[in-house]
Formats: sequence, C-alpha cells, structure tokens
Amino acid sequence: MTSKQPPLLLEYWKPPKPVRHHRANSRNLLSSTPDRPLPPIRTNTIKSREDYWGYWESDKKLPLSTVTSVSSSTTSTMTSYSQNPFADNIHMMSHNMPAGPPPAYKVDREDTLAPRWWDVKNWSKKSFLLAGLALAVIIIIVVVVAVEVEKNNRYPAYSALSYSLTDTYSGTSFFDSFDYFTGYDPTSGFVHYVDSTYASQYNLTYATSDSAILRVDTSVTADSVPNASTGRFSVRLTSKTQYDQGLFIFDVKHTPYGCGTWPALWLSDPNNWPAHGEIDVMEAVNTASTGNQMTLHTSSGCTMKGVKRKETGTVLYSNCANGTNSNAGCGVRGNSTTYGTGFNALGGGVMAMELRSAGIRIWQFFRDAIPSDITSGSPDPSTWGEAAADFPNTDCNIDNHFKNQSIIANIDLCGSWAGTTSIYTGEDDCPSTCEDFVANNATAFTNAYWEFGYFKVYTAS
Repeated sequence: MTSKQPPLLLEYWKPPKPVRHHRANSRNLLSSTPDRPLPPIRTNTIKSREDYWGYWESDKKLPLSTVTSVSSSTTSTMTSYSQNPFADNIHMMSHNMPAGPPPAYKVDREDTLAPRWWDVKNWSKKSFLLAGLALAVIIIIVVVVAVEVEKNNRYPAYSALSYSLTDTYSGTSFFDSFDYFTGYDPTSGFVHYVDSTYASQYNLTYATSDSAILRVDTSVTADSVPNASTGRFSVRLTSKTQYDQGLFIFDVKHTPYGCGTWPALWLSDPNNWPAHGEIDVMEAVNTASTGNQMTLHTSSGCTMKGVKRKETGTVLYSNCANGTNSNAGCGVRGNSTTYGTGFNALGGGVMAMELRSAGIRIWQFFRDAIPSDITSGSPDPSTWGEAAADFPNTDCNIDNHFKNQSIIANIDLCGSWAGTTSIYTGEDDCPSTCEDFVANNATAFTNAYWEFGYFKVYTAS
C-alpha cells in the first residue's frame, strides 16, 4: 500500500492544547515490520505547558531511526524521531520540515504567558509594601523640592512707604541722647569702657555743630597711672530711645581702624540679646582690609539659606541664629572701599538701614553719590536700587526677632574676633599679640575714631 502524503498547507505543525491528555492515533502511525518492530509509544501525560515544551526539547536530543512502511504496492522509508507520540511530526518530516514548534513561537508563547509585573493581581504583600514605601519617598521628595523652589522664588514686595522724621542726633547735643556703657566688654575685649565724665575729661567723646567724635584713648601706657595693663580706655554708647521699626540714616565721615581695633555701628536690645536681635550696620576688625560687614544676629529660627535676595554684597553665612558658625550670624560683606582707609579717603558717606516687617535692608552711599531725597529730608528707599545687604522675611519673622532696638556705637579692642590669632596675625599681619600691642602702643590708635555728621530716624506713616 502506498503511503499518502498529507497536504502541506493543512498539515503544518499545530501545538496541542496543553490541558488535554494526548494519545497516539493509530491510523497515522507507521506499521511495524517483522524484522524491526515499532518502538513502544511514550505514554507521558502532559500536565502543564512546561511539561509540553520540555517534552519537545528532550525529544530533539534522541537519535533518529529509519521507519519503513510496507504496503501492497510500495514501501516508503521516512526519517522520524524514534519516540514521538505526535503524528503531526511524522507528516512534517515527510515534507523535510523540522520537528517541534518554531523557535520563535516558543519564546513568544512563554512571554505571552509570563506574569506581568505591572499587574497588581499578581503582587504579593511584600510587593505592595515596597511599592507603598517607594510612593511615599517620591511624594516627600516632590513636596520638599516644591517648597524649596517656592521659597527660592518668593520675595517680599517691599512696597514704597511714606517716611516722616522722628528723631535727630546731631550737633553739640549729640551725646545727650546716649547712655555710656561702663565696665569690661561682654565680648572679652581688652578694653575699659568709661562713663561720660571720664570720656569728656580725656576727650574720648566730643561734639561740634557738624560732627561728633568717639575715639580710643591715646595717652595711657602700660606704666602710667592709670595704665593700660588690663585694657585701654574706650567708649560704648547706647541710645536712650528704642525702636521696633524705622528707616535709619547714619552720616559717617570717618571709620576707626588699626591693629587691635574692633569698631561697630549697630542696633540691638542689650538687655534681651539675642532674643530681640542685633543689626550690624558697620563693622570691621584690625586694618579692615576686607571691607565693611553687615550682619544679623538672632535667636533660632531665622535663616537666609536658599532665600531669594537682591543685594550687591557678598554673602558670608546664611544662618542668623546665635551659636552657629561661631556666633558669626548671617553676614554680607562689601568691597575694600566700604570701610577703613578706602572709605575715609572718599570722604565717608551715608549708611541707610530700613527695618520693617518685609525685611531688613542696608544701603551704602559714598559722599559724592548720596541720593537727593536723603539730603532733602524725604528719603524713599524704593528709588535707591539694590541694597548692599538684603535680609528678607522669607524664612525669618522680622517682627518676632527684632524688637526694642537701640542705636549703639563703640570701639572695642582685641576680643573674640579682632584678637583671635588667626585673624590678628593670620589675616591682618599685626605685630606681637593683640593684648600686648594694645597695652604698650598708645600712639598706634590715632586713627581709631568714629566721626559722625548726624543720625536720623524716620518712621512710616
């Protein structure tokens, strides 16, 4: 009997349904011959897709055998896998086609049936926990970034205010509006602050119709009586009037400088420091070669870090809280002409400080560039352009941190800043030690004096 070839297009390999048990169909199997019986049919039960695919892979490794089909008219020899229970393979090989599924079909089939990671129905409790944790972290990051971006872009309006003159400190009565601090310096200075009587007797403070002078003693030596062995005489003035807000105009004709000096023009509440804050309008040490420093000192909760600011000075530190950065506060520094010899050579100038709820700003105008609205007595900060130092209320509640501010002017000697070795000799190249130099070199302090034209205080109406 002649073997009948199945149609090629209809008999291409078809994968069996994996859930069914398969048995060989006797009508499709080859007949055995007397000298070579047909090998026994494998009766494996396919229980899963994995069993099915594994069956094909194992069969591919079996040796080939030649199977002869004998009929009444023709004997046909075919090459087949020896223990394949599926008749379809015999038909495929009859057309010289490889046994088993196409390789790409198997890969595609496995990919299609594999669990999807994004299908939450297949997730375990651990997967849900990890996903929730990741989502929480993402939300926190988004919120933090949004807050920082918002803070960086937030800036007070600084709307124009109408200011009226409240107090004037000038002329021969300049010092009548101040108290003289006496005793040793709270910042460990090598100085004796004297009262008004001694200051007047030794010309440490005196005033004319257009100037007020505050200076360091230049007559006492280490061996004189009195002597400077425990500190040199100087003056510290504190205004009797205190202010919560206002616009302060300081006409400064000369700034003190020289090795061992630590002068400052500032505002604070001496009885509640740092709770009520401190505003340093002018401050420098020793030769003052680095320029004027404008600084805020506060209790905790006031910072300029990451805050949008509009200023021409150079930021030194951003945390205003006392106790951080060695009590440096949040400072801004001007260039070398903003203090000392450079500033004095230009004839001095005007310092303007605005204290308001929106923030604190400090401007510096040299003598030949003072705005006309200041000289005319109608100051308008909204027309002055960028400040030298800008401390907005973005991350600092100005009203809470600055109260009862007195105007203070002093000249300290040595102390925790000017007398520090790294500053005194390291940065300013001053001789000996600070205390020794101050005690034994009275004539070295001829330039250690403030000269003020006037102070004016305006309040918003």
